[in-house]
Amino acid sequence: MRAAFIRGLIEAAKDDKRIHLLVGDVGYSLVEPFAREFPDRFVNVGIAEQNMIGIAMGLALCDRVVFVYSLANFPTLRCIEQIRNDVCYHNAGVKIVASGGGLSYGALGVTHHVTEDMGILRILPNMTVIAPGDPVESALATRSISKWLGPCYLRLAKTGDPTVYQTTPDFRIGRAIMVRDGSDVTLVATGGILWNAVKAAEQLSLWDIQCRVLSMHTLKPLDVDSVVAAARETGVVITIEEHTIIGGLGSAVSEVLAEHAGSDALFKRIGIADRFCSEVGSQAYLQKACSLSVEDIVDTVRSLVREKSLSRKRETRVIHSGKITVK
Repeated sequence: MRAAFIRGLIEAAKDDKRIHLLVGDVGYSLVEPFAREFPDRFVNVGIAEQNMIGIAMGLALCDRVVFVYSLANFPTLRCIEQIRNDVCYHNAGVKIVASGGGLSYGALGVTHHVTEDMGILRILPNMTVIAPGDPVESALATRSISKWLGPCYLRLAKTGDPTVYQTTPDFRIGRAIMVRDGSDVTLVATGGILWNAVKAAEQLSLWDIQCRVLSMHTLKPLDVDSVVAAARETGVVITIEEHTIIGGLGSAVSEVLAEHAGSDALFKRIGIADRFCSEVGSQAYLQKACSLSVEDIVDTVRSLVREKSLSRKRETRVIHSGKITVK
């Protein structure tokens, strides 16, 4: 996703001379093409992320569109006060880009796990939160937020992420993308875990379970209509995120379902439990440890489908001549 981001940013910067890029002494072998092409619009601030946000806010108030880029939690959790008071309060055009979303930097430990970011940033007024699902979405999201007014958070995975799309999707901020349709279950995924959701849907089709897969690349503003439609049309909604189940996609979708009358679908959150992921290993290893693997998603879906089937049988019971029969 990182390479797609920088390509998208260079394309956007060619069209808009206001676009600047600030980095926190990271991104070597990634950001050099931007620096070479736009040397007067590139600044390496150094390992001083809080200062970087302040500089970005000052540039934004001078009618610049400023992208700030760093790894994992460093441009977000380390800078939350500056993001809240400087960027969001002034509704400044600062686009915060974090590389290594979720458990991408698995072996580096909790300090490099990005597992609370979306929940924390989505509660800030004026902030738009986007987590593209693959490199195609990453490039499209970069172009889109370069034109979007106000603060944005772009959560990327890493280089080498698998590509979900074979053709260019219709990417619009605040509108989910239906990657595949299905009538039995809806899998709502955000970020790089989209690949696991798609693969799980493919496996579930072998069990005659047809899954609708939504890429909810925009966590805020959330596509409420797609969530409500999914609940009504499939009856089972499962959110999948490489993020704590508290405050992120699962929380956002549950809020929608709770507030809309008639949204009586079965609902389940798949994500990281309320704990630090202290295991050490590759991203795939940690996904398995957190029940986020393709196999874990398949098992969860099959369990809920069985529950849905039993629920329907209970609802069709009728009392006739003092006996209970099941249709």
